[in-house]
Amino acid sequence: MVNIRRATLNDALNLSESILQVERESDYMLYGSEERHWTVDMQEKMIQKINSEKRSNLFIAEEEHDLLGYLIIRGGSATKNKHVASIVIGIKECARGKGIGTRLFQKMEEWAIKVQLHRLELTVIVENKAAVNLYKKMGFEIEGVKKDSLKLGERYVDEYYMAKLI
Repeated sequence: MVNIRRATLNDALNLSESILQVERESDYMLYGSEERHWTVDMQEKMIQKINSEKRSNLFIAEEEHDLLGYLIIRGGSATKNKHVASIVIGIKECARGKGIGTRLFQKMEEWAIKVQLHRLELTVIVENKAAVNLYKKMGFEIEGVKKDSLKLGERYVDEYYMAKLI
């Protein structure tokens, strides 16, 4: 059974390995395969920083100590944007299409309501149909297009701005 919970320092090794694996398996993540070099120490610092911020969180999906996916939500820190948070989600290839993304979003939204977030936002490569469909299913709407915002290989691709108000 898949468990969705907040990441702790004990998750640093598994999380850093999982993030790198997701980046190797998907062309749609911002960072490409082997582009970043995470260390456990760097991951611990990231977890500590996120866990110390009232409007930020890091959720993981695990099954029998195997980390299958993660969702990072970072809230605004200024008075004018403290109601807004940006989201990044990654799911291992072997776990896609099994409802893990849905469950991560559900857990995140329950928490977001408690900390009084109002606007959740993300960007997604337009051609990443599975992700776009998940976000729409979770209530996100396309607000606009970032033209040629990323480069995949030798071609430029567009991203959608998507958001959900809660």
